[in-house]
Amino acid sequence: MEQGPFQKGEGTPRGGGKKVYVIGVTSCATGIAHTYMAASAIRKAAKQRGYKVKVETQGAVGIEHELTEKNISAADIIVFANDVQITNAGRFKGYEGRIKHFTPDEVIRRPERIFE
Repeated sequence: MEQGPFQKGEGTPRGGGKKVYVIGVTSCATGIAHTYMAASAIRKAAKQRGYKVKVETQGAVGIEHELTEKNISAADIIVFANDVQITNAGRFKGYEGRIKHFTPDEVIRRPERIFE
């Protein structure tokens, strides 16, 4: 079983080097509570592990904290926590192997699943 790019419980990838970088995109059907709760859960879980993190929210007010190509290409883990299709999903083409899909509710209730 593959263990992923980092050592369990540590903020650096196997073999040393840069800190693990987690990015995410959250969205829900109404674009209000669950979008932001999921983003908060991703940030908290990543920071508890000592990882760098940036989360884009696609809520009722539009896209906030938009991920750039630089963010996407540098990410070790990409979390999609969405109930509805994300906007500009084409940005992630070529990075499918790094993407983990969840519903916002799954991330809110069990954020540790991101790192399993």
